[in-house]
Amino acid sequence: MSVGKAEAHGPEHAARSGFDCAVPCLNRLEQQTIRDHLAKDEFFWLDLTAPSEEEVEALHDLFGFHPLALEDTLHFGQRPKLDDYHDYVFLVFYGAHDDAEDEAGLLREVLMFISGSYLVTLHKEDLPALEEQRSRLDGLVLHSEQFLLYRVFDSLTDSFFAPLARMDDEIDELEAAILAGPTEVQLQRLFAMKRSLVSMRKVVSPQRDLFARSIDQLAEIPGLELDERDYFRDVYDHLIRISDLIDSYRDLLSSSTDLYLSTVSNRQNEVMKQLAIVGTIFLPLSFITGFFGMNFGWMVNGIAPTWSFFALGMGSLLLTCVFLLRFFRRKGWM
Repeated sequence: MSVGKAEAHGPEHAARSGFDCAVPCLNRLEQQTIRDHLAKDEFFWLDLTAPSEEEVEALHDLFGFHPLALEDTLHFGQRPKLDDYHDYVFLVFYGAHDDAEDEAGLLREVLMFISGSYLVTLHKEDLPALEEQRSRLDGLVLHSEQFLLYRVFDSLTDSFFAPLARMDDEIDELEAAILAGPTEVQLQRLFAMKRSLVSMRKVVSPQRDLFARSIDQLAEIPGLELDERDYFRDVYDHLIRISDLIDSYRDLLSSSTDLYLSTVSNRQNEVMKQLAIVGTIFLPLSFITGFFGMNFGWMVNGIAPTWSFFALGMGSLLLTCVFLLRFFRRKGWM
């Protein structure tokens, strides 16, 4: 599922493009450092994890963010959206954290403030995809600010591929295990993956539609130096691919669930067939034992000695069982 990604370019590429930008990547709210960057109009990236109310208030003082946007930073759980505040945009975007032990925490919400002077990202939990990009891009010379935005969007988008690949392998393993012997644990796992895919679809589909509508708006944010629509279209292509994979895996899970139910039903039918065979065998046996158990004096007196009467009854039972078993085998019922 690997996809081609553009790489950060060194100074030699920047020189050819006529623009270079060494972007500081901060992970702490150092107010004086931020004021210096803003005063010099130097583009920088500020990434904060689980910001406190005091830090949110400091963001208002430093950047002048709209109170409605700041209110969302205190209440994570927003739907993907983009709000334009003229000098900057506020964007809600989602990534994924692949943890097979905690699928309830699969999604990672990221709140972004984007302008021509800064990128501010806020998220409630640690997000390895962003941490990796921040460590790789800190101080690296890039050929445009939009390229940094692209790397952030791309890393968040591509973070969905790892859990999807794991689900793909797990679905194959579950199908093989179901054919070998269905268990309730397998059914619970199928439903758990279905819930995860539904959760992913609830954020990926809006993000895909958001990028389809907002590529031009992102590329034309005031203050950004170069028009990098092609990079943002690449993110949009990845979102389409992820959305298609989610739909495909949902279909696979539905097929696996049907396979589970069919296998369980077939096993139940097999048990019922065996019980029916046993019942069919005992039906004539019950008749024979009932017949010989009747108090007919002529039968008891006419068959002598006594053991002959016993041998006749047991022989009739045995011959009936052998006949029925051979009959069932010829019919393929056993």
